[in-house]
Amino acid sequence: MGERIGVLVIGGGPAGLAAAIAARAKGFDVTVADGAKPPIDKACGEGLLPGTIAALSELGVGICPGDGQVFRGVHFVDAATSAEATFPGATGFGVRRTVLHHKMVERAQECGVTLLWNTPTVGLSTGGAILGGKVVNAKWIIGADGIHSRVRRWTSLNTKRQREIRYAQRQHFRVKPWTDCMEIHWGKNAQVYVTPLSDDEICVALVSRDPRLRLHDAWSEFPWLAGHLRHARPSSAERGAVTVTRSLLRVYKGNVALIGDASGSVDAVTAEGLCLSFRQAIALASALGSGKLENYQRDHRRLARRPSTMSRLLLLMDRYPSVRKRVLRCLAGEPELFERLLAAHLGETSPKSLAATGLRFGWQLLTA
Repeated sequence: MGERIGVLVIGGGPAGLAAAIAARAKGFDVTVADGAKPPIDKACGEGLLPGTIAALSELGVGICPGDGQVFRGVHFVDAATSAEATFPGATGFGVRRTVLHHKMVERAQECGVTLLWNTPTVGLSTGGAILGGKVVNAKWIIGADGIHSRVRRWTSLNTKRQREIRYAQRQHFRVKPWTDCMEIHWGKNAQVYVTPLSDDEICVALVSRDPRLRLHDAWSEFPWLAGHLRHARPSSAERGAVTVTRSLLRVYKGNVALIGDASGSVDAVTAEGLCLSFRQAIALASALGSGKLENYQRDHRRLARRPSTMSRLLLLMDRYPSVRKRVLRCLAGEPELFERLLAAHLGETSPKSLAATGLRFGWQLLTA
């Protein structure tokens, strides 16, 4: 007979740790298992939007000024146009993924979560999972093992509504940030995200549909950005990742639930992946507390609705340059409208205000 626990989380990245922390707050005995060891890194833009910081605060994860760099809004740039908007009543924060992971590990330990690093899960068993050569039985199992989730495959939850793949490359540079915003530079075939991380370091992330494209190959599309980085010293190696837009029909089966990228994902262009995972963790813990995973299915669908819509709209700008140029001209000419749209993207607006903003934006696009 194997060991018996309340909740087993498979995957110790930010989504898995958030699920563990939230479940522990509901009184569950929680164990996290991951085949890697901390700090766990991932190639991403490393910019936390205000909603992400708020969700971390609800989980008891405090982000301190010394952990990174504050930024006040978003700046869109292409070859001919520039548009900028400030966050409504809050700020974002640029922080290295490894620093964020360390903070979340510390919080999980404070809460009494058992952390099993270097412990790969090799399969599911009746009522539990096989961790290495040991069977661990659990009342609930949470799959938080990322885009290529094995838990999703093992539970036959792989049926998808949609799927779109893009490719990311990330590198850090020692240079004084020239902006107090998170910048998105739009090129013909890619976007580059620039996030300030400290007084002398930035994160640069390239996202495109070409798996072979690297940062040094892309500079010809972004000459203004390349000029800023010409004399900057790299402070990390270039690291790659995959960003996937995916929607699942179901995110639970029996006593197994999926969370984070394992449960479906939005493109990195939204910068909403972490916030979505953290909100899912809070909703899942509530469902575990009531013993009704169908409540999590409902909340998961609700939480994904706004980021998924924004992902589709932003990917249209990537796919159709004429649409992007029209949108950026509109946003540059109407800064107040850009700020309203940013507030809507963050969920900081009422349905009535959102409808009015959408109508105004549509009219401006028609006349731009």
